[in-house]
Amino acid sequence: MTAERADLVVVGAGAAGLFACLCAAREGAGVALVSARPLAETASYWAQGGLAAALTVDDSPARHLEDTIVAGRGLVRRSAAEVLTNEAPDRFRDLEALGVRFDADRHGNVALGLEGGHSARRVAHAGGSATGRRILRQLSADVAEHPSIDVLEGARAASLLADGTVTGVRLEDGRTIAARGTILATGGAAALWSRTTNPPGSFGSGLLLARAAGAALADLEFVQFHPTAVVGIRGREGFLITEAIRGEGATLHDQNGERFVDELAPRDAVARAIFRTLREQGTTSVSLDMRHVDPARFPNVVAALREAGLDPATELVPVAPASHYVMGGIVTDLEGRSQVPGLYAVGESACTGLHGANRLASNSLSECFVFGRRAALRALDEAPPTATPAAPPELDIAPAPTRDTRKAMWRHAGLERDAEGLAPLLDDPHPLARLVAQSALFRQESRGAHARADFPDTDPALDERHTVTDDGAPRLERWF
Repeated sequence: MTAERADLVVVGAGAAGLFACLCAAREGAGVALVSARPLAETASYWAQGGLAAALTVDDSPARHLEDTIVAGRGLVRRSAAEVLTNEAPDRFRDLEALGVRFDADRHGNVALGLEGGHSARRVAHAGGSATGRRILRQLSADVAEHPSIDVLEGARAASLLADGTVTGVRLEDGRTIAARGTILATGGAAALWSRTTNPPGSFGSGLLLARAAGAALADLEFVQFHPTAVVGIRGREGFLITEAIRGEGATLHDQNGERFVDELAPRDAVARAIFRTLREQGTTSVSLDMRHVDPARFPNVVAALREAGLDPATELVPVAPASHYVMGGIVTDLEGRSQVPGLYAVGESACTGLHGANRLASNSLSECFVFGRRAALRALDEAPPTATPAAPPELDIAPAPTRDTRKAMWRHAGLERDAEGLAPLLDDPHPLARLVAQSALFRQESRGAHARADFPDTDPALDERHTVTDDGAPRLERWF
């Protein structure tokens, strides 16, 4: 197989993209993987959360489903959540079969963690808070060794080959790759905000590539801010402290040493409680007390903080919210299909409606494997392209945001927004910043991760209504 033609082309080498490649190759397909960074250096590598799945006799997919729906604040697409919760246990077993070693207790049973919004211990970790690292290393090695997968490291997709149907991608160096199916697994857009847990490249490039090819985007106003990102420690600003640590007993305290929130409430509630405490007390951080948590459970967090000069076993950790995950993305069905034939999206770049208005902790990693597999198998049913359309003009479809854009997004589209602040963002030079502002202005209510100071209440009329944007003004859609 040459890189110029494949059965499937996957853009992005995070958990969703790698797993999609392996699932397709297992079916005998020739796969081209386009990765801007070396394998195992994507955003998934830094994922500290685990994989959520009902794996014990006292848990069930139905219980997991209920927790997902509750966390999503009336906006979860039930059919997507049913797919996720029903299939996550099988995908967990697939990863074990590939060689991923999940943490076990002294009896050899998988050691499950408790995270915010979950009613049971159902989050599987690998290496404590090094789950992303462990999984990405294994999947990257499998992909690199597979004879049917052609890995193009250091390559970036500049545009999609589209003429009513997507038939591949054009790379920044001018090469084109034609394929029967194109999967975007390019990650999210949380780096559009100046304070973020994400690497700099996570600014929604795949969303803009898809939009330019005619795909719709949805729910861009729902941006999850992780409650506990490090503040004021040189070299660790924005470093995420996994909420699994709070699941093991770590507590949050204000400047007076008082606890002020249920640490295991859903993320939107915890992040907003911290935000309001900071505003009321005029401080830049609250304190995370993890001194009673076994350091061996979270070795990479403890090591990173100690390297920066703070020992969490004896000292409090200064934390505050940071942008972490955009629930919105490219509109897809339950097989990963966008509205443009031949184009698929999985992982954080997709919006199936699974997460609703607030993602349940660790559902996103499960999503990568459940929907990555579904998209890969469905994409192989597409007919091979009979001809490759001419490459589009070499325009910068997905530019990186400027520092000013990122600051403006943090200031005006942060944990709390209002019309006065959002309006100037409609003229921002970055196209995705404009779309986020447009969607946030359109939804005149507060729901989950979208908080409007000028519309503080939730509007029941907007239950199950998703904000969809394509070429025209935003509109509301109900998905089944």
